[in-house]
Amino acid sequence: MLKGKHILLGITGSIAAYKSAVLCRLLVTAGAEVRVVMTPLAKQFITPLTMATVSQHPILVDFFNPENGEWNSHVKLGEWADLYLIAPATANTMAKMATGVADNLLLTSYLSARCPVAVAPAMDLDMYAHVATQRNMEQLRKDGVHIVEPGSGFLASGLVGKGRMAEPEQILEAVKAILAEKKKSLEGKHFLVTAGATIEPIDPVRFISNHSSGKMGYAVAEALAARGARVTLISGRTSLDVPQGVERVDVLSAEDMWRECVERFAASDGAVMCAAVADYTPATVAEQKLKKGDSDMRIELRRTKDIAATLGAEKGGRVLGGFAMETENEQQNAQGKLERKNFDFIVLNSLRTEGAGFRGDTNVVTLIDRECQEELPLMSKREVAERIVDKIENFL
Repeated sequence: MLKGKHILLGITGSIAAYKSAVLCRLLVTAGAEVRVVMTPLAKQFITPLTMATVSQHPILVDFFNPENGEWNSHVKLGEWADLYLIAPATANTMAKMATGVADNLLLTSYLSARCPVAVAPAMDLDMYAHVATQRNMEQLRKDGVHIVEPGSGFLASGLVGKGRMAEPEQILEAVKAILAEKKKSLEGKHFLVTAGATIEPIDPVRFISNHSSGKMGYAVAEALAARGARVTLISGRTSLDVPQGVERVDVLSAEDMWRECVERFAASDGAVMCAAVADYTPATVAEQKLKKGDSDMRIELRRTKDIAATLGAEKGGRVLGGFAMETENEQQNAQGKLERKNFDFIVLNSLRTEGAGFRGDTNVVTLIDRECQEELPLMSKREVAERIVDKIENFL
């Protein structure tokens, strides 16, 4: 369940920090990639070297590296994580979280997190029972933060009672449950996703197409299915495997894709148009292979049917998103497409941006709707897909 998941592990100044090394090891063993953020006081209880060794990544404590000025961006950390887990979470840190105080990297990362957040409280029994702590925890629950309840037993003070941080194995199970809960957030919904390139035949041998690999569309389909949606992936030719839990419908031409989309859209809750559909197709298709002659060849092209515009005219209350791959006047062209196709949002990327575009595993996009736009940094296509699905959930 945790394979490939990004877990941001926050450690605060508590004696229970020694358990964080075991917890980190369990998360890594389960397949997660773990990055660790520590408060300055946490270093008094467990060394950064220990956590760096266990997590296999450098530890982040300060906003920047005083040796070279390298910036540790709390925004990027919040975007990277699939789950932000703070374990142990002291009474002091939870009080700051509840009131929005952001005086260290761990707390600013919390305010920047777009993912589920969980805390595993650890403190003495009187601190835990105090009305202020209980009030702060209740506020965190209202804010959507998951509380991994502490256990009872011997405490560092020598007293016996509730306040011990939950055992690492218990926290691991809580992490799995939280991510499974997110996974089911679109249960009962049905989405269409188009992906890949269409093929427009010239003769039995040759065709017109483009460089699309289908990776972005397949990532969106996978992200939707991972949250419990029923997904129909209408796919042009590609070498990619079908994502788990996704129904794939194979098509070749723009006409084929138009027909499948129109037929299935009415029964869906929305669609994401990721495919690179040909705008033009040969007016006639030769029955036999065209032979090379001594003169130039001219092929008459006719306009293909506009799938996105057709669905946009019929979408009603459905969510409809699309893509704009541009090489010039990017913002203007994307905004125009948003309006013409009646999209709810559009994902803009530019072939002029390094790391974006066809065939690669990364993308650099701007999410645009009628109220705002958000520029995302260089991300894997899987991460971009998660942000697109977040946007779909917001519209729903």
